[in-house]
Amino acid sequence: MEGFIIAIHGDVVEVKFENNLPNINDAFIVKKSDKTNIILEVHEHTSSTTVKAIALGFTEGLKRGMPVIPLGGPLLVPVSKDCLGRVFNVFGEPLDGNAFIEKKNLRPIHKLSPSFEEQVAASGILETGIKIVDLLSPFPKGGKVGLFGGAGVGKTVLLMEFIYKIVKVYSGISIFCGVGERMREGHELWREMQRQGIVDNAILVLGQMCESPGIRFRVPLTAITLAEFFRDEIGSNILFLMDNVYRFVQAGNEVSVLLGRLSSRVGYQPTLLSELAEVEERIVSTKSGTITSVQAIYVPADDITDPAVANVFPHLDTTVVLSREIASKGLYPAIDPLLSTSKLLSPEDVGERHYEISRSVKEHLSRYKELLDIIAMLGIEELSPSDRLIVKRARRLEMFLTQPFFLTEEFTGRKGLHVPLNKTIDGCAKILAGEMDGVPEEVFFMIGDIDEIK
Repeated sequence: MEGFIIAIHGDVVEVKFENNLPNINDAFIVKKSDKTNIILEVHEHTSSTTVKAIALGFTEGLKRGMPVIPLGGPLLVPVSKDCLGRVFNVFGEPLDGNAFIEKKNLRPIHKLSPSFEEQVAASGILETGIKIVDLLSPFPKGGKVGLFGGAGVGKTVLLMEFIYKIVKVYSGISIFCGVGERMREGHELWREMQRQGIVDNAILVLGQMCESPGIRFRVPLTAITLAEFFRDEIGSNILFLMDNVYRFVQAGNEVSVLLGRLSSRVGYQPTLLSELAEVEERIVSTKSGTITSVQAIYVPADDITDPAVANVFPHLDTTVVLSREIASKGLYPAIDPLLSTSKLLSPEDVGERHYEISRSVKEHLSRYKELLDIIAMLGIEELSPSDRLIVKRARRLEMFLTQPFFLTEEFTGRKGLHVPLNKTIDGCAKILAGEMDGVPEEVFFMIGDIDEIK
């Protein structure tokens, strides 16, 4: 069923077949004159003999009339325990300079999500040891978490900290999928994981900013295929990290435009919803093992209502919103306590005490935010005694919820801290009860639990 190239439009290649057409999502290979190969993936049947395919790579060196050899199905990637501690591209080829993985166990990157009865709902808290996360937006075991934030507010640092925690505290497997991010960041992450001694329990799959839209669009499926292997065959509990979902949407948009589809709202592809669902619905927990997913989502122009961002929300159990305003105050992690939410934050899931304390913390911080304009114009002396007390405690809570990370030790000179959830709740309870009113607020900055204050 060999075909030949009849047209090349940038990253879209039109191929003619005399006999049977390949199926949608089938891959085929083109051998270039410089002895390198390029893989194409079918996206559209344009007539009874021609298909439009997206190039998974750059199309330099392709020309009309070149033969294409079908692979007989979707792109296959090797999966095995040997993948641990390695860095791969979308094809399952190593990027770390070490030996190729044996192609004994090959899996297609396209697969249906598990059936309704196979799936298991997220339950229980995955304690991260990060105070503001555990208290106000707890992570569900086997659920999905979204980190929303503009450029440079700390999404990638937070992701790296989660990898460190899951490997060191839970001895789990981490699979990191880099979609359209800078190659520098992927390299730094790999070196940092080697330095911290956590790379042996992790796999990195990278489709970086400099690569073609086809690669950036398909790299999440390669990473998910690896995660599914460890979930179903090995029965592991996995932390699946994706940085960045917005870049995946962007790659889908580039592919859509190249295929000549009409744009939808705000210029995004008309298939935005289904493309996101294709990825998100496969990142689920089953009876064999759990996949807890943490996804960074870049927020263009800090606009949380952007369609690419808004369409991710329905898939998530927990949303952690990073704020530029909080980062500008030097409070890290720069998480907005009022916009961050979790489905788990109910008395049934976290217990009565945790729920009441978290609600009280949010009330204090919300009231403090309302009073900021009055304080700026008239000064804190003009507030009523009760409001002054709220401001006093809210400022201490704001400082107490900052925390030094293990991954930033060499930059800040502060030793990273893991704070158990019960210590976080005790600390907030003491501040809210007024036991810490006499302590200067700067003492609370970047400490672990409240017992560190003598």
